[in-house]
Amino acid sequence: MEVKDYLITVLTPLVKHKDCISVSEGQDAMGVLLTLTVHKDDMGLVLGRKGETATAFRHLIRIFGRANDARVSIKINEPARSG
Repeated sequence: MEVKDYLITVLTPLVKHKDCISVSEGQDAMGVLLTLTVHKDDMGLVLGRKGETATAFRHLIRIFGRANDARVSIKINEPARSG
């Protein structure tokens, strides 16, 4: 399983708008960069209280990356604010 698929698998049960999950994979100076986009109504669920859920996702992805000899990080796209 690829790291991108792993993130989607872990994230899917948490969100309400499962069809709006998007993960793009790229490279940055540190290694693999996953950019996560979810529906704006699911943003609070993904981030969690004080960012604890997002931190947990980042830890899981780092562990998955280490198991596959890669450095992986996550960027979470925040929806544009209106007004």
